[in-house]
Amino acid sequence: MPEKITVDDNGNLIVPDDPIVPFIQGDGIGVDIWPAAKTVLDEAAAKYGKHIAWKEVAAGEKAYKDTGEWLPKETLETFSEYVVGIKGPLTTPVGGGIRSLNVALRQALDLYVCLRPIRYFSGVPSPVKHPEKVDMVIFRENTEDVYAGLEVEAATSVAAKMISFFSETLGWEIRSDSGIGIKPVSAYASKRLVRAALNYAKKHNRRSVTLVHKGNIQKFTEGAFRMWGYEVAHDEFADCAVSWDECGGEAGDKILVKDTIADITFQQVLTRPDEFDVIATTNLNGDYLSDALAAQVGGIGIAPGANINYETGRGVFEATHGTAPKYAGADKVNPGSLLLSGVLMFEHLGWGEAAQDIVRAMERTIAEKIVTYDFSRLMDGAKEVRCSEFAMEVVKRL
Repeated sequence: MPEKITVDDNGNLIVPDDPIVPFIQGDGIGVDIWPAAKTVLDEAAAKYGKHIAWKEVAAGEKAYKDTGEWLPKETLETFSEYVVGIKGPLTTPVGGGIRSLNVALRQALDLYVCLRPIRYFSGVPSPVKHPEKVDMVIFRENTEDVYAGLEVEAATSVAAKMISFFSETLGWEIRSDSGIGIKPVSAYASKRLVRAALNYAKKHNRRSVTLVHKGNIQKFTEGAFRMWGYEVAHDEFADCAVSWDECGGEAGDKILVKDTIADITFQQVLTRPDEFDVIATTNLNGDYLSDALAAQVGGIGIAPGANINYETGRGVFEATHGTAPKYAGADKVNPGSLLLSGVLMFEHLGWGEAAQDIVRAMERTIAEKIVTYDFSRLMDGAKEVRCSEFAMEVVKRL
């Protein structure tokens, strides 16, 4: 009998063998990648006597056509009630309404960590010489920074009032035809993000946590993020972590906590990626970095993503790419991003063995050059298969 996932007083998930898990198929290619990913997830779970009772909920174009809402209140309530869910890509309405359905979902459920593990699968075509050196996990703060959406349109009365206020109060000279955006970065959100990154590094035996910021210029937001991050490391993790300033880079068996400026980080993850392990950063930096790193290992077509609140146990796992509507229904695209996001979901549920089975089966499938079109066109001797066929090839190797 299907049961709900629940959470104990310490934020730990209580997961039955047959949990009810809400899902959003997604717009565009969601019609292709969701069935493919679901096939593999179901087969992997069944090996260990688990069965997921999938519960479909609506968002995006499908929801708008049926209800006139892009993100119905019922959908948010369902994800909150059932604790853990998964979703395909969603269309962002243009010219009004919700700024981004993904951002709205994260903020409404306070899913403060955007988790993006990025690693290389042997055989995947890459634009860099040594993609195998990329093995990083990005903790991107999900609720603040410019993604908070605190903006005022140019040439409006509110913008004029703000420009006048800043001029009179702080002496800031802002052009009169400017749009205004507010970039909040709080101690609360920064500390819980770094705390989650350090807990992850400790649990997974990772060797370092790097705080990525632009604190040399934005001293009271990005610079404060850096400062608060070090405070968490010093005050809460002294038993297992040490800062670069304290040890000169020689951390021994402790987690090394260090920091880098955002623009330099983009160079260094290319020139010496093996020096990075876990990265903790603000929202916009994390957005850029996660996609740039994904490009080094084959693209966002196989880049997983998760949005998690480690305090409540809630999580929504998602494909990290767009809807690619011109390919919708063609059974053509790579389901890897959504499938590997399902792997992250299994890990979150405590189903680690099933998660590893999927990863190993996917590794073997790609190593045998059985791939979808995005990889086959860049690989010699590849066997190109459809989206659904790729899923079945992975199932064969579970």
